[in-house]
Amino acid sequence: MNRYASILNCQKEFFLSDATKSLAWRLDQLDRMERMLRENQQAFCSALYEDFHKPPFEQLFEITVPLGVIDYYRKNLVELMKPQHVAIPKGLEASGNAGVIYKEPYGVTLVIGPFNAPILLLLDPAIAALAAGNTVILKPANTTPKVASLFQALIPKYFSPEAVNVVTGGREEISALLELAFDFIFFTGSSTVAKVVMRAAAERLTPMVLELGGQNPTVVDQTANLDVAADRIAWGHNAISGQWCVAPGYVYVHRSIADEFIGRLKRSLVTMYGEKPQQSPDFARMITERDTQRVSSYILPDKVVHGGNFDIDGRFIEPTILYPSTWDDPAMQQEIFGPVLPVLPYDDLAEVVHIIKRKPKSLAAYIFSKDQAAIDLFLSGVSFGGGCVNQTNLHCWIDSLPFGGVGYSGIGKYYGKAGFDALSNTKALLIGNPDLVLDVFPPYAGKDIAASLSLFA
Repeated sequence: MNRYASILNCQKEFFLSDATKSLAWRLDQLDRMERMLRENQQAFCSALYEDFHKPPFEQLFEITVPLGVIDYYRKNLVELMKPQHVAIPKGLEASGNAGVIYKEPYGVTLVIGPFNAPILLLLDPAIAALAAGNTVILKPANTTPKVASLFQALIPKYFSPEAVNVVTGGREEISALLELAFDFIFFTGSSTVAKVVMRAAAERLTPMVLELGGQNPTVVDQTANLDVAADRIAWGHNAISGQWCVAPGYVYVHRSIADEFIGRLKRSLVTMYGEKPQQSPDFARMITERDTQRVSSYILPDKVVHGGNFDIDGRFIEPTILYPSTWDDPAMQQEIFGPVLPVLPYDDLAEVVHIIKRKPKSLAAYIFSKDQAAIDLFLSGVSFGGGCVNQTNLHCWIDSLPFGGVGYSGIGKYYGKAGFDALSNTKALLIGNPDLVLDVFPPYAGKDIAASLSLFA
């Protein structure tokens, strides 16, 4: 028997009792989650630093964002849980019928989190799942062992096992979990692992959300505020040492301003991380030596215009700019997920859009411009999950903006109302008038079928 079957069965039986459907139960789970985060903030921050030297701002970000999500659901749950009355054909409505949408929880939800934001990106989906009335089994990333160990210690102190449980480990544990019949799966991570999750889900037709990544395009045109663009791209690409699914993956810069932009980008990097970024308290480490080796292999010495140094044993790669890059370069063949930024010159934005739209659809995309026509061309021509104009990365923490990918970069959206909806089954009902005579049944001879069907017009 599967070693995790008892955990799932315990939660399944509890869910089938309908206890999770009440407002009181959902609010209680949110309160427990908030207490766990607030009472153990320093322990979580220390674990993040021990795992990969995550700097203080990025540590606190992982605590404050889930707290904000909890606050959103606490304030909006009553409204989100209400049955929603919708318009139906006038004839049916006039004859006493009504259309109503109910949101019901799926059941036992498996949440598999990534390493790069191992608290935030594990708990945000879990919070949405609990708010929607689901039970949750958490699977933290095994490459952040201190954070995973902390979850293993804290979850039993704050939650009943039938409501929230945690399983730690790596590939073997994930494989065992995926053998089970979950009611919903929420996975955040790489496209490679997502295919494994999706195949397992397909065996049972399990609904899911996949939050993935990709090479996120960024455009800086000749009208852009270069100081703003340089600062935001430098931070957006190098936060978490580039290990951020929404990080700008490469930059197309108009040839007429390319040299100036690169000069300002260099200045931004030095301002943020100093002349010796390996000594900066604000620059994280790569998650493993293997990933350090992988990303360092993308550095072509003849194209390095800034940085280029790395230390495999120290899991460090210096913020690096490669220019002029082309689509033949190693760094352009896949999501980099590290602090190496290819910059490509361009002359015609329409040609850039033509190229990008033929690549796998990305999780994010960004454009820096003051030209509305150029912005419109980019936004209408390129398909991506979400993004920013004259900004990077921050769109993904605004609860009113649904977050997620498209195709290769993900399936489904969450955050705020979108998260509640994603973790809820939409049960659509036509509430009939019990006294309405509607004879549209055989035999049809002699009946005014058109009059009956006019109710649906």
